Amino acid sequence: MNSQISLLAQLSWWNNVIRTNPQDAKAYIRRGMTNFKLAKIAESIEDFDTGEKLEPSLTPYLWQRGLSYYYAEKFAEGANQFEIDLTVNFHDVEETVWRYLCIARFRGVNEARNTLLEVRNDPRKVMRYVYDLFAGNCTTEDVLIAGESEGKQGKFYSHLYLGLYYEAEGDVKKAQDYIVKAVSYQLEDYMWYLACVHQKLRGWN
Repeated sequence: MNSQISLLAQLSWWNNVIRTNPQDAKAYIRRGMTNFKLAKIAESIEDFDTGEKLEPSLTPYLWQRGLSYYYAEKFAEGANQFEIDLTVNFHDVEETVWRYLCIARFRGVNEARNTLLEVRNDPRKVMRYVYDLFAGNCTTEDVLIAGESEGKQGKFYSHLYLGLYYEAEGDVKKAQDYIVKAVSYQLEDYMWYLACVHQKLRGWN
């Protein structure tokens, strides 16, 4: 409840910023992120789009819009956003995994795995194992062990991406178990809020 109140306060603050500075592209991005945390998916996309129109150079950095596209079930648009993002951030496992997740939803898991883009040198050990899992080169247990080695944040990321992996595979029970566990690792991290949004939109209590 306190988190919800805090987010509503943030939304009110960004509303005021935008009223005062309606041409501030980054303010729209920040409000879009807040809307997303509140599970206001359509509103978040609208804000990201407005920010992009005001400052077109932001396009390859709008990974947040790619995430919103996923939850809006605009999977082709999501895959395209992450492909664009990877042109400027090619070491980020999360970008290519989210592209995989989008493709899996509208073309199937086999197509997603066959077109998984190569990513190297992500500094996070757990994310390197997450990449190997989606590529079919390691086990879920390997991911959990890697997460354990990186503390609370590592454990969160291992559970989040295992939940997303199993959702793509169609195993709702395992997906729910891992996402709910991910939410329990409360972090001040955009991806933690994403886990909360995922749980809320799926009705997983």
